[in-house]
Amino acid sequence: MPVAAAEAVGTMEITVSKSELLRELTATQGVVERKTTIPILSNYLFEAAGDRLSLTATDLDLSLRTSCNAKVKKEGSCTIPARKLHDYVKLLPDADITIKLLENHWVSIRCGRSNTKMVGMAKSNFPSLPAFPTSGAVTIPAQVLRGLIARTAFAISSEESRYTLNGALMLLKPESIAMVATDGHRLAHCERAGEKFEGVSGELKTLVPKKAMDELKSLLDSSDAESVEFAKDESTLFFRIGSRLLTSRQLTGQFPNYEAVLPKDNNRIISMNADELNSAILRVAQFADERSRAVRLKLEKGEVKLSASSTESGESEDSIEAPYNGDPMTIGFNAAYLIDFLKAAGSSEVRLELKDPQSAGQLRPAEGDDYKYRYIVMPMRI
Repeated sequence: MPVAAAEAVGTMEITVSKSELLRELTATQGVVERKTTIPILSNYLFEAAGDRLSLTATDLDLSLRTSCNAKVKKEGSCTIPARKLHDYVKLLPDADITIKLLENHWVSIRCGRSNTKMVGMAKSNFPSLPAFPTSGAVTIPAQVLRGLIARTAFAISSEESRYTLNGALMLLKPESIAMVATDGHRLAHCERAGEKFEGVSGELKTLVPKKAMDELKSLLDSSDAESVEFAKDESTLFFRIGSRLLTSRQLTGQFPNYEAVLPKDNNRIISMNADELNSAILRVAQFADERSRAVRLKLEKGEVKLSASSTESGESEDSIEAPYNGDPMTIGFNAAYLIDFLKAAGSSEVRLELKDPQSAGQLRPAEGDDYKYRYIVMPMRI
């Protein structure tokens, strides 16, 4: 029976394993619209055909389509409240679940001795989603994309007013991929060379919204797919990871000219143990001004002194050994910005490269890894 006819009489009946269904429901939770201004967006679209159940969630900016195996007794489709279904299925025993569409968009869910009916909505209200482009897809290794996101996403601005900074810039070239994110106070730039990207000529620039970056990260973390298929059309970005397809509305606008802020002549270079630096910052930051979070770094012969003070909580100083024999210099940074980098760098030694107290500092992992990673932080007046 064709799906259209099935829709008219409102049939759909499937049986699916609890664990498989729950896995896909969990994967889509981040995309479901939380605010119920448009009620249908709080629902999943279920579509059953062949031996698959496909699930779609969307908040109009972002959508995720995923699927799992199912015994399809009657092909068809329905919509089910997403959060309620997820919470309910989680509590069911590990057994098969039978889902059946009833009259007036109600849906029956049976599992073992549990029997529930949920109130759905008309499938016709569910927004139609763009299809993956037939040409122009680029294959990106999943590990590489995960590495780039981990090193840059935290620097994306969360201020709604700075629209073009609410995403990261992804730059694809025939033999490299890079990602850049900034919030105007700091900038993370990470590049991975030595990759081959078929079908990319010149430079393909794409602004990926923050929410899409966050979803991509959790999809990559929960998938063993080795690659991601990336494509875009005029308005939408597509990321296919295994049997899951994430689509995101593109950010329009011009990403700032980040190359202009990359420091050129930061010639005071200090290598430091990353763990020692992290611990010292965490300790002194307890006494930093709560609004500015400023910590002072004082470079002296053979050591770096860290300090912070505020009228409310007092003052604290710590020092770490570091091979430095230039002129003494003091510079201030937001402690949280430094800690973000140390967490993302995952390296045992880091290099701090400075010019003077008024110019941006640059941090990078001291030992080489597969990524060319640099992090630029604006100094604070202290």
